[in-house]
Amino acid sequence: MAPRITELLSLEKATRERGVRVVAIGGGTGLSTLLKGLKRFALTPAEMPVALPGMPVIRDLCAVVTVSDDGGSSGRLRKELNMLPPGDIRNCIVALSEDEALLSQLFQHRFDKGSGLEGHSFGNLFLAALTSITHDFSEAVRLSSEILLTRGHIHPATTSNIELEALMEDGTRVRGETKITASKVRIQELFLVPADVDPLPQTLDAIARADIISIGPGSLFTSLIPNLLVHGIADAIVNSPATKVYICNLMTQANESLGLTAADHIRALNRHAHRQIFDYALINRTPVSVELKAKYALEGACQIVADLDAIEALGVIPVLGDYLEEAGVARHDTARVASDIMQLTTQTIDAERKTRSPGKV
Repeated sequence: MAPRITELLSLEKATRERGVRVVAIGGGTGLSTLLKGLKRFALTPAEMPVALPGMPVIRDLCAVVTVSDDGGSSGRLRKELNMLPPGDIRNCIVALSEDEALLSQLFQHRFDKGSGLEGHSFGNLFLAALTSITHDFSEAVRLSSEILLTRGHIHPATTSNIELEALMEDGTRVRGETKITASKVRIQELFLVPADVDPLPQTLDAIARADIISIGPGSLFTSLIPNLLVHGIADAIVNSPATKVYICNLMTQANESLGLTAADHIRALNRHAHRQIFDYALINRTPVSVELKAKYALEGACQIVADLDAIEALGVIPVLGDYLEEAGVARHDTARVASDIMQLTTQTIDAERKTRSPGKV
């Protein structure tokens, strides 16, 4: 074989083998915020050979997104067109797109007038149009991702038309995400209606091949837990050889997690998955400002207590970081979170390679 061909094949093989596979699971603004950070590490095959040696890179990034929203523009399209709610998917497409600034303006543009248009975002209508053309929501998402050159794959947690139902602490049941979040009673357990719905095969395949799986940040009961209730997803996560990471929220949330500590969040996720899931938990250690603390206190919310001993008792290793970013509200510093996730992945893979290498016992 000619030396040049051998060199090219060797380079192609090294490129294929370099980088990690990441699956990020969640919904709402939390998942799209995380994806903005992870996107910096997601390189195309053409970029891989010129990446700096030792630089952590993602060769396959997959987002798994909850589809239970029944409010706002998404809820209207769901009822009128009998389609899955596009809002959270739209946010993920924007987060992973090549030209995030322009597409953010276009896809997040919300019409403020017009019969039938008022209140709708352009991105939601774009996905609705593609769904109408393809008769397949997941295909519409795939095509949207191709058109907008996203640096990753986006899959709805299920393509079945689901609703959320919550059993509350007082024994009552509340149906529908909007009504659940509006309730003043603490949620005890969450269910999908119908209960036995399947994920896309591509989702299970991505989870099985992942090097790292993250869940969070996001609303505990309406953005995170619904993904784990889809048949087969929790089992796939547990059975995957990937490192599993929970990204803890910064603040408690009215009607979802008031009074819950970081360990309580992990317990709730484990309880609904019927499995112990996580290896690590990324926990913020930066205190919120006095002004922001007062703002959240008005709705009964506060900074989540990082009960590290309780987290470790669950078999989870806490990783503390300065993840808080204040901009009128508390948001995760997406660059720092993504960097720490990549560092965890690299450390785990390096440790496994050392374990498998000759002479190691």
